[in-house]
Amino acid sequence: MKTVAEIENPEVQEFAQRAIAFVRGFRWCRDVTACTLGFAVAGVLGIFRVDLVPGAGADPTVWVIVGDLPLAYLAFEPDDSWQDALRGYVMEMRLWAEAAATGGDVSGLIPVNAPPTAEYAAMLSGRLDFLERNLVDVEPESLAGDA
Repeated sequence: MKTVAEIENPEVQEFAQRAIAFVRGFRWCRDVTACTLGFAVAGVLGIFRVDLVPGAGADPTVWVIVGDLPLAYLAFEPDDSWQDALRGYVMEMRLWAEAAATGGDVSGLIPVNAPPTAEYAAMLSGRLDFLERNLVDVEPESLAGDA
């Protein structure tokens, strides 16, 4: 995994900066101490492990997914790979998309910065299908990311 300083691609560097700013925006984050790239496709997706100085009750490390889809953080488990993080992201976002598509309550689900409408649910579902087919359900060795 590359640190932010080692990332050469400017679009991936921008994703890293967005991930750091996103985490710093929460009260449970006192500061970010490190950000490392798990995987990225420039202009599309970045998956970052963010280490932080946590506030009360917060975890010291989270995964952050950023790109041409809703920004989110997820719990970090020590044995997780970037694909595990992306799998969790897809699972959580699918719950939101399913609720939004049917006019259900999304208040207890992962926050999405979009109105919970059938239109947004359909757009998100298409992106999630792409992520599953091309990144989650494939051998990691077969993938070449940008950095």
